[in-house]
Amino acid sequence: DSEFLRALAEPARREVLRVLLLDGPSRITDLADQLPQDRSVISRHLRVLEDAGIVTSTWKGRERIYSLDGPAFVNTLEHMVTRARAQMALGCPPQV
Repeated sequence: DSEFLRALAEPARREVLRVLLLDGPSRITDLADQLPQDRSVISRHLRVLEDAGIVTSTWKGRERIYSLDGPAFVNTLEHMVTRARAQMALGCPPQV
């Protein structure tokens, strides 16, 4: 989970995710048109997001198309919440 959380900790990466969520699959050029960072910086952010399993990429001709892996993203969040609830039940008994 640390790689996942580290990927989400950076505000610029969350902004990349927002654009992908709203606009759907995009090329780096399209993302760069909507974000203040250079293409090289966006590319590094996408690599971190892809390594964390949040974003996927496919080749279309000579360009990579990036998209949010919604099911994997939600599954990871749900898994983290389930584990947190289990730990809370052990360490934080309900208040009466």
